[in-house]
Amino acid sequence: MAGGGSAPVIRVDVRALRELPRDRVHLLPVSIESDGQASVDQYFTPAIHDCGGEMEVSFRGRALRGRELPVPDGFVGLVLKEDQRPCSDGEERALRVKSAFDSLTYWNLESRPTMDDRVAMAMGWPLLAQAIHAAVGE
Repeated sequence: MAGGGSAPVIRVDVRALRELPRDRVHLLPVSIESDGQASVDQYFTPAIHDCGGEMEVSFRGRALRGRELPVPDGFVGLVLKEDQRPCSDGEERALRVKSAFDSLTYWNLESRPTMDDRVAMAMGWPLLAQAIHAAVGE
């Protein structure tokens, strides 16, 4: 952090992880000036066309192409919600676990999803990290 300050502390309460509701998660290549609820299941999901593992949908007149990626084995995706109070440098932030997910659908703007996409490569990182840090046999 600039100015020599310490990084903020972020605590996440993960008790009752098994009882969390499961969400469908979409990662869109757009910036939306809202952080409220969205009726994704009502308006977005029914419009998705499955084209043999690849999905297509139109968002505000632009074509989005996507695919579903599973969360790596041994991991769980979490949807977090931050308390609405502002915090200053070094102040602890409170995040609550809202739900969990086992896969996410990521979308590209008008280009086909590939394994070279950043999201796809990030989801492969735990397996690669495990291989890098594994004990070397003699």
